[in-house]
Parts: sequence; structure tokens; C-alpha cells
Amino acid sequence: MRARINRIVGVYELSPTESWDAWQAGDATIIDVREAGEHVQAHVPGIALIPMSEIQQRVDELPDGPLIIMCHSGSRSAQVALWLEGLGNHGEVANLDGGIVGWTNEGLPVETGSAD
Repeated sequence: MRARINRIVGVYELSPTESWDAWQAGDATIIDVREAGEHVQAHVPGIALIPMSEIQQRVDELPDGPLIIMCHSGSRSAQVALWLEGLGNHGEVANLDGGIVGWTNEGLPVETGSAD
């Protein structure tokens, strides 16, 4: 996984297309850290949801190996990526730059629905 550092946030970042390519190649796992209501409205099929509000309690569910963290626009996921990197037990961790908004803007697959 070839990520670039966001010097402001201090975390590695990948574009949505770079993230898609790494995920499709089996080189990384993408984790969505948005909340359930956001996930229902738009999500990437096949990407696990572990909301930021639950990440500390569910950290053991994360796979080993490179992780790419996704949220709505890239802010929350940058915080989670930085935290996971600090733990030091998940290998490479990168933020998905632009989140689901950037993902959608790049024309990558998304399923949409509505929150009830």
C-alpha cells in the first residue's frame, strides 16, 4: 500500500481510487467508521461497518494487515487511523481521503437507501 502522509493530520492517506484498487487486489481491508444511520443512506457493498463510537470496544474485530479507514468526508476516519496507528498492532493504517463523498465523486460503487 503506497500512501502519502497528510502532514496536517499526521496520518497516511489514499485516494478513493487507490483505496478501491488496494481493496480489490486484496492488499488492504477497508473499514467504514460512520454511524449506522449514515451507512444505511450510502455504503460500499462488502465493507465492514464499525462505527467510530464503537471502535475502542470492537478493535479486536479488525483484521491484521493494512487497513484503510473510511467515513463521510475523511475527518473522523483520519482520527481513527491515527489512533489505530498509535496502537501499533494493525500494520499499515491509512485514511481514505474524501470519505464516501470522494468515493462517490470518483464514480466507485455505492449502494444507497434511506434511514427509517
